[in-house]
Amino acid sequence: MGSFQLEDFAAGWIGGAASVIIGHPLDTVKTRLQAGVNYGNTLSCIRTVYRRESVFGFFKGMSFPLASIAVYNSVVFGVFSNTQRFLSQHHCREPEASRSRTLSDLLLASMVAGVVSVGLGAPVDLIKIRLQMQTQPFREANLALKPRAVALGKQPVYQGPVHCIATIVRTEGLAGMYRGVGAMLLRDVPGYCLYFIPYVFLNDWITPEACTGPNPCAVWLAGGMAGAISWGTATPMDVVKSRLQADGVYLNKYKGVLDCISQSYQKEGLKVFFRGITVNAVRGFPMSAAMFLGYELSLQAIRGDHTVTNP
Repeated sequence: MGSFQLEDFAAGWIGGAASVIIGHPLDTVKTRLQAGVNYGNTLSCIRTVYRRESVFGFFKGMSFPLASIAVYNSVVFGVFSNTQRFLSQHHCREPEASRSRTLSDLLLASMVAGVVSVGLGAPVDLIKIRLQMQTQPFREANLALKPRAVALGKQPVYQGPVHCIATIVRTEGLAGMYRGVGAMLLRDVPGYCLYFIPYVFLNDWITPEACTGPNPCAVWLAGGMAGAISWGTATPMDVVKSRLQADGVYLNKYKGVLDCISQSYQKEGLKVFFRGITVNAVRGFPMSAAMFLGYELSLQAIRGDHTVTNP
């Protein structure tokens, strides 16, 4: 089989869909904690969302990520797996030696996947966050509102994903779809390094030597731990990204990444950059466990054998 394999993209799509369904409710809580106001801690936020919007509030904005993040994860996993495979074969010059993964190969492949993920994921994240945040009562958010916000009152700004895209493009231009892209690069490039590398080494360490294929328990545990590590360490830049992308629903407060960091620090102190770290780490475990398990098992089924190579 050649170095470029389409099966990785298909398996990534299945894993991505599984991770969205598992993780979206806690993702909504995370976004409200980071970019909203008057939510308190994680449990307080959950109670507030449930009281105001019922259980459906936790799934607000999920349709767009479900349709798009599956494709997004497909590309990320496909790019990572094929880049890592290409690098291994380039070093070893023998296809059979491609299983020997080096840290440098994994690091470079993770960084490439991180850059690609931002190009695809920034608009997806923006739409998701705008839909999640538009129920934030604007009167609580800030008194210096644009006239549009005052006129709208409590009416939602966006009627759905398509209307949200059209509104952003009309009011902010195509560049508006990439609001927060700098913060997302600073989050995702190191974030994917701390996602794929721990997974590969943990999975190799946990999987019994006699096992010739993916061990579901090892994949689940290694994937979950990698997700918790990655999302936990990515929280500071995730806070900045969420605030930049939520900015503009009713008002514009930030001029860029540094301005967002400066304003957030001045108003709320250093602790603001760790807001949502608990829910990020807790949410990261089941999401990533579902992601990697869906990826590995579907890749095994697609190839019809028991010799699946970890991403």
